[in-house]
Amino acid sequence: MSASTVFYGLIFFITAEFVIEKFLDWLNAQHFEDPLPAELQDVFDNAEYQKSQAYKKENYRFQSLISTLSFLAILFILFFNGFGRLDQLVSQWTENNMLQTLYFFGLLLIAGSLFNLPFSYYHTFVIEEKYGFNQSSKKLFFTDQIKSLLLTLIIGGLLLTAFVWFYQIAGHQFWLYAWILLSAFSIFINMFYTSLIVPLFNKLTPLKESELRQKLKKLAQKTSYNLHQIYVIDGSKRSSKANAYFSGFGPKKKVVLYDTLIKDLSPDEISAVLAHEIGHYKKKHIIFNLLLSILTSGILLYLLSLVIDNPNLAKALGAEEPKFHIGLIAFTLLFTPVSFILGIFTNWLSRKFEYQADAFARKYDSADTLISGLKKLSQKSLSNLTPHPWYVFVHYSHPHLLQRIRQLKK
Repeated sequence: MSASTVFYGLIFFITAEFVIEKFLDWLNAQHFEDPLPAELQDVFDNAEYQKSQAYKKENYRFQSLISTLSFLAILFILFFNGFGRLDQLVSQWTENNMLQTLYFFGLLLIAGSLFNLPFSYYHTFVIEEKYGFNQSSKKLFFTDQIKSLLLTLIIGGLLLTAFVWFYQIAGHQFWLYAWILLSAFSIFINMFYTSLIVPLFNKLTPLKESELRQKLKKLAQKTSYNLHQIYVIDGSKRSSKANAYFSGFGPKKKVVLYDTLIKDLSPDEISAVLAHEIGHYKKKHIIFNLLLSILTSGILLYLLSLVIDNPNLAKALGAEEPKFHIGLIAFTLLFTPVSFILGIFTNWLSRKFEYQADAFARKYDSADTLISGLKKLSQKSLSNLTPHPWYVFVHYSHPHLLQRIRQLKK
């Protein structure tokens, strides 16, 4: 396969994905104004429903603009040998392959962050502000951006350094060592994310003794769940949207409730939401997802090892010779359709797990209370209650509200 064939193959995959995504977005937008099903009539009053319609349309137009500009940017980079020129630049700075890779991806990350910054700012301080969601200050916004960039540079840089070193000493077998390291890192992050990463951005405080804490303790006893660590996160300093999640497993497992969740839902409804989260734990969804992620990363790293030093891939991106960073970029672009299909599968599996967790909540708490809580969360976040089925199939990691209600009532 010649470099020219590879180049136009990359263009085809990127364009095909863009066209499919735009078609799905358009299909979904055609259903924004569908009449609400009978089960959802009480989620919005007329004024709120009109507000949710406007919010969906504005986000649709904004996301369409961003995705189109991103698509044009990657085409521009490919047609004008942007990756090859960047490789030449870092090659002038140093002859060390490891440093070349770090400089290459570091510059790409910084450029991508600068590209996305104005869009993120507009979304936060114009769209989210307009509809009453934004609680963030400009200082906090920029602080978050800097922290996220530095964290990605540090962690990503360390992993890349290790990967290149493995490649230098083990050749095509580097994937096995990289897989072991990445697997260990994934387990570590799953266990310590809330303890190490979250405090860099948010404040976590133990849930105080209250009616809510007593209800959650009773639920834990009822479900034979060892509940010790319940934390409240100050999500309200950025957004009025609510959430709750589990973190870690074994002795490191924690329950994290957003302060907005405690504000918006009753103790009974929060108990039902927690029963859903306990369902994920009891059904071993967290462990299964972790193992699936590890397996997937192993397969992708093995496939990467097969093409990492392919000269035609390097030439397709405008580079003079194969290098680790060029091969990694080419592989990422070449496997665009695989990533798309893999995303569909993982979303399907995630929706299946959500139904199982809902069934667990129905068994150990109350279906009606969970439904009430889900309706409030949808109302507060101005959720799309009438998404197109194809859009849900491709993009939704959770069943939409109507699907969950009907399943809960079975």
